[in-house]
Amino acid sequence: MGKTLLIGSCEPFSGKSTVVLGIARQLIKANQLIRFGKPLATSLELDPEADLPVPLIDDDVRFVGETLGLSIDQLIPSLSFSAKSTADLLLEKTQLNKGIALENMEKELKYDFEGINLLEAAGSLHDGLLYGLSLVELAHGFDAPVFLVHSWVDSRSVDVLLAARQQLGKHLVGIFLNGVSPKEVDVLKEKVVPALESLGLNVCGVMPRSPLLRSVTVGELVRRLEARVVCCSEKLELMVETLSIGAMNVNSAMEFFRRRRNMAVVTGADRTDIQLAALEASTQCLILTGASDPLPQLINRAEELEVPLLQVDHDTLSTVEVIEQAFGHVRLHEAVKATYAFRLVEENCDLQRLFDVLDLPCSVHSDC
Repeated sequence: MGKTLLIGSCEPFSGKSTVVLGIARQLIKANQLIRFGKPLATSLELDPEADLPVPLIDDDVRFVGETLGLSIDQLIPSLSFSAKSTADLLLEKTQLNKGIALENMEKELKYDFEGINLLEAAGSLHDGLLYGLSLVELAHGFDAPVFLVHSWVDSRSVDVLLAARQQLGKHLVGIFLNGVSPKEVDVLKEKVVPALESLGLNVCGVMPRSPLLRSVTVGELVRRLEARVVCCSEKLELMVETLSIGAMNVNSAMEFFRRRRNMAVVTGADRTDIQLAALEASTQCLILTGASDPLPQLINRAEELEVPLLQVDHDTLSTVEVIEQAFGHVRLHEAVKATYAFRLVEENCDLQRLFDVLDLPCSVHSDC
């Protein structure tokens, strides 16, 4: 069986897929053969009544494979469990089944494969524990090195990382700090990283927070809000990076909108002045709340500027809550995000340490 590298996190949506893409691309550039998979499928859009496909390829895995040009043989099938099998596991105390799940995943890694298996673990250290497929169990079961991607908040993040080191032991070989405010990156590198290193945490990268990677498509907002698309349904792939609420007077709104970019603007259906002002700014979609129908001139202007116009049944506060929850909690399934992920990891992560851990005779920027 080839070498196995685990990419995990302490919390969901910490940026694992971003790091996976960057690492995988560098390994490919270094002429290394790779396979990629997720032991536990967590991103599947399937009919709940339909049988699971065989092999089961997680949607995230499929996207990474397509982005990197991997063949189907280079995608490692995931294990997924229905509610019925979960109930069975609970009744059977899980121990036997946990061992079977790990053995089945080991078989998927193929003993005749001489390259590198990249495995992306589930959201947290313990997700998948019921099935024997948590990050900690995978690391110990495969005796594999682990790189953690962690969303840095402040000093409170240190306890979480120390707890991860305690559970992973020697297998934790590196940490990527993600989602750092651009203004704090230099301070973290100069002061915080050396302190973390003194605690035995090897920090291999400090990645700034990216509005693009946290962004969400208009189509995803339509799905989450159960919105009616009034016009420009062909533009739902537009990316929304910021949220603005049109609740002020029109002069203040125009000045505010000018300072924002790639917005979703939420405003009452009766505020035609705000709506028209928003269309003249960097607005990716206009979301109307309330029972009133949009005026024909608004629809016409939105169509001219190719800005999707959405109408929702929620009130403004509920609409805003749904949108805010979407930012940073969507899958990395857009080509523009993948392209940026490559650059973000290459510029901010010490991937040479990755090669050294895997004992590869290559340098990150060489042709190997």
